[in-house]
Amino acid sequence: MGLGLLGRGVGDAAYIAEAGALEVIVTDLKTEEELKESVEQLRQFSNVKFVLGEHREEDFANRDLVLSSADVHFESPYLRHAREAGVPIKQSAALFAELAKIPIVGVTGTRGKSTVTAMIHHVLSVVTGEEILLGGNVRGLSNLQLLKQVKNDSLCVMELDSWQLQGWGWNKMSPQIAVFTNFMDDHLNYYEKGGKSREEALKLYFADKANIFLYQEESGVLVTTPAVWEMAGSFASGQDITLGQEIKLVDASVLPEDALLSMPGEHNRLNAALAYEALKSMSLTDEEIFPALGSFPGVAGRLQRVGEINTVPIYNDNNATTPAATAAGLKALANGQNVVLLVGGSDKNLPVEDLAREIERSCTHVILYSGTGTEKLKSVLSPAISHEEHAIFKEAVEALLATSAPGNVALFSPAFASFGSEFRNEYDRHDMFIRAVAERAGGD
Repeated sequence: MGLGLLGRGVGDAAYIAEAGALEVIVTDLKTEEELKESVEQLRQFSNVKFVLGEHREEDFANRDLVLSSADVHFESPYLRHAREAGVPIKQSAALFAELAKIPIVGVTGTRGKSTVTAMIHHVLSVVTGEEILLGGNVRGLSNLQLLKQVKNDSLCVMELDSWQLQGWGWNKMSPQIAVFTNFMDDHLNYYEKGGKSREEALKLYFADKANIFLYQEESGVLVTTPAVWEMAGSFASGQDITLGQEIKLVDASVLPEDALLSMPGEHNRLNAALAYEALKSMSLTDEEIFPALGSFPGVAGRLQRVGEINTVPIYNDNNATTPAATAAGLKALANGQNVVLLVGGSDKNLPVEDLAREIERSCTHVILYSGTGTEKLKSVLSPAISHEEHAIFKEAVEALLATSAPGNVALFSPAFASFGSEFRNEYDRHDMFIRAVAERAGGD
């Protein structure tokens, strides 16, 4: 359920077809034309049948398994129909863990989970010299296809978002080592469905995140911050659950002041501190961890320096899809009011006032890319802030690069979601930005 265009659904469906299922129904609300690239990759399997442009209740009964895309809402009437029919519902990240039966390091959090996942994976790969599996919320990656790489001594590091962790909760499973980076307002447009209040939505959001630690055994390890641990303890008490795993509480002071990191910002020092404590729990030493952390190259789309034009450094922070994430990026890069910022997109029902204040402190000029979130930001942005607005993304990128002068920093950090006619998803937005910068650099 949910083929999509990122390659995850294709890989999962192909794995099940190759494994010998008699019939695999692939269903998606998008049409065959919209999913043409994905559909073509599955045409080779005679046991794959497509139901596209709709879902049908009858396809969710009399099945051995429903494999649901992680972004399908749990209250979907089709999933409800499957549950009522007694059909098991799984998600691919949790199903991988169930079938692989190998140690897993899972990382979640509103912000920082991709960076911490990549840091842990990088250090383990460098120190051990072995193939460390990387899964979960990774672009284009099918978790079921990862099963082909599993060996008896394999270890997997997984980035797990709140939707994927729903599947872990269905299985009453948690990773052996769990890292919970932080908890902030996000995805309220998803969790407020059905008329739920903001408070109710945040509780549902945290409940999904909590699956990363709720079912850990006493031998498990949870690495998190004091703020998250306070919420975790309160949540577990409300569920009448006793948490007996080892708890490691972390702040940025865990890292020595002279520890070298390639990624700017105090928030990235906290990310590194979380990764460090997780790695120590796997018996790695400081002498092994810190040199490998120092060689970590960063993560695409997260304060990623992608080039320089006329001495102006250009940063791609595409994955900053909340106002708080963009504010953190500004704090990391600003030296006075020297940032030219490209910001804007679709609202996720999140507050923007703190971002507006950080823009006033950090920015010399703002390029606004039109969207519902942009309108919300404009309503609180100081009239004194120099700004312009563009409805076409490429034109907005060109304005970012054209208005940046020596001494400035050019930052693309959207603060909002990528919903809209110009982008298929946030990865498409990332690629469009990289292409536009490359074209301008080539022209210069």
